[in-house]
Amino acid sequence: MTGLLACSVGIIVANIYYAQPLLAEMAHAFGVGVQGMGFVAMLSQTGTATGMFLFVPLGDNRERRSLIALLLLAAFVSLCAMASAQNILWLEIAAFAVGATASTVHVIVPLAAQLAPEEKRGRVVGTVLGGLLIGILLARTFSGFAAGLFGWRSVYGIAAAAMLILALVLRIRLPECPPQHRLPWLALVRSIGRLVRDHRALRESAWLGAALFCAFSAFWTTLVFLLRTPPYRYGPGVAGLFGLVGAAGALCAPFAGHLTDRRGPRFTILSALALTLASFVLMAVFGKTLAGLIGGVILLDLGVQAGHVANQTRIYSIDPSARSRLNTVYMFMYFVGGSLGSYGGAVAWARWGWIGVCALAMVVLACASGAYLFFGIRGPDSTGPPPA
Repeated sequence: MTGLLACSVGIIVANIYYAQPLLAEMAHAFGVGVQGMGFVAMLSQTGTATGMFLFVPLGDNRERRSLIALLLLAAFVSLCAMASAQNILWLEIAAFAVGATASTVHVIVPLAAQLAPEEKRGRVVGTVLGGLLIGILLARTFSGFAAGLFGWRSVYGIAAAAMLILALVLRIRLPECPPQHRLPWLALVRSIGRLVRDHRALRESAWLGAALFCAFSAFWTTLVFLLRTPPYRYGPGVAGLFGLVGAAGALCAPFAGHLTDRRGPRFTILSALALTLASFVLMAVFGKTLAGLIGGVILLDLGVQAGHVANQTRIYSIDPSARSRLNTVYMFMYFVGGSLGSYGGAVAWARWGWIGVCALAMVVLACASGAYLFFGIRGPDSTGPPPA
């Protein structure tokens, strides 16, 4: 079941990231510039953040198996719209819808935490999130090669078919998951505010996750444009290959979960911030060399994945009956950070080039590290509010 859930989240989350190696091709097809395509990438992640509040809280008061199947059918419709877009407005609306339906991932991840034994929860969550990050990274590899062979629209047609197949498989294979609450949707959403107010660990994890994903998205949104400039001059296929490089870091996710189980989430989060910051220092200095860029990608994906595993393991220990709503808060902030990183990265690239992208990420990560030290000084790793 862990393997099935890991594969499922990887296939679903890939829908958001197919576009990144294709941005230059789409820009040419629709006659828009780098910032315009950065806005499309931002809308996809903004859609996911919106889906966090529209759909993910329902995981606490709806039967999850049926909810997941319905959301995958909605993803099928959204991907068909993406494949058939005839103008930039159509593309933007479809990108938002694709992102919103990809929030299905965050109905599945709390289910994995619920099914896992307490003593193995970090490892199980790490494995499932490893599948998620590998899906993010290999999405770029797949879309780069498929677009080179059949055109960028084919990528979304294939993805739409995959959603239909996955909806059927999960409907058959998942256990029935009765809801833990019978609260109306509005009451569930109101309760999210109380969770944010009452749990410092949730607030801290959400902000740190947002910072890590902001830096991550700034890099991957602009990589395709870097690779089209000297000394590289590569197309979307080579940009997609960098997903394979990043997958090496993603494969360490179960080890990050094991480290979190043994040393606690704070230690893993500090390591993640340090690795991610080091990756951008390396790419700022050596990013115009292939070896420097490859080394930076491995460190970046390792750091972001380790931080994500530690943050989610931490929040799932707060209240087992509210895991979907806790995940709503965390992932909403995570994708807000990602959408700002996508657009901010495109703006930084247009104005200052590659060094501007790296500088933006380093400033964000330095601020996150300062927040980490501030919260760390205030007290131990607690799930409740800080003492008065």
